[in-house]
Amino acid sequence: MAQQLIHHPSSWIERLARFGYISKGVVYGIIGLLAVQAAMGSGGKTTDPQGALREIVNQPFGQFLLALVAIGLIGYVIWRFVEAIKDPDNKGTDAKGLAQRAGYAINGFIYAGIALTAIKLALGTGGSENSNSTQDWTARVLSQPFGQWLIGIIGAFIIGLGFYQFYKAFSNKIRKGLNLSELSTKERNWVMFICRFGAAARGVVFCIIGWFLIQAATQSDASEAGGLDRALQTLAQQPYGPWLLGIVALGLIAYGVYMVVQARYRQFATS
Repeated sequence: MAQQLIHHPSSWIERLARFGYISKGVVYGIIGLLAVQAAMGSGGKTTDPQGALREIVNQPFGQFLLALVAIGLIGYVIWRFVEAIKDPDNKGTDAKGLAQRAGYAINGFIYAGIALTAIKLALGTGGSENSNSTQDWTARVLSQPFGQWLIGIIGAFIIGLGFYQFYKAFSNKIRKGLNLSELSTKERNWVMFICRFGAAARGVVFCIIGWFLIQAATQSDASEAGGLDRALQTLAQQPYGPWLLGIVALGLIAYGVYMVVQARYRQFATS
């Protein structure tokens, strides 16, 4: 019965999942937009998902809008755990399938944290804007036995995720599960270009974040760690930094669009 509920096209889980993809897209779109403004020297800043949520709450009706985003993110988290546990896409129980399903669960935990931040901000109980959660948890892990090894492994894993994003961007895998038959050939080509651009940009920032963690592990220094905001800052500090930041920022906006495409055109499992 539960399996039928998950697969039914009008099920509440599917609706929450689609709303969740939209909310995730909104967060990435805001991050990208702020970074584009920073690259152009017209205000803006480099930030991370938590920073994007703070931008929402500071707008008119911000707490209401953020509450909607929080609900969507909770929906996304639920869907990730459904994918991990119920396996509606039939990833299987071999090594590859279990690794993919574990990845869904890890992604679910990460976005559960982001959803919790959204809830706290919507209720007016958010923490300090200057806190660095990446460095905080890195310091906690480094203080444990074998902490350096663990942080190094996590860094290598995130770099691996970055390369997977590149593979996804430049292969047909990015179209998997999308039903774009109602679009014209030209529209499909544009949609796919935007989605590929978005996945590639996300791959870039994943590789930089993973490298930060490896540096933190080898030096046993949590201050070397950094999240999405520091990755964007690092791009801005390179030769031709504003151009690099601008391109990746546009890519993050494109990734936000990709999430909305997932919400609209993704085919959820039916068997």
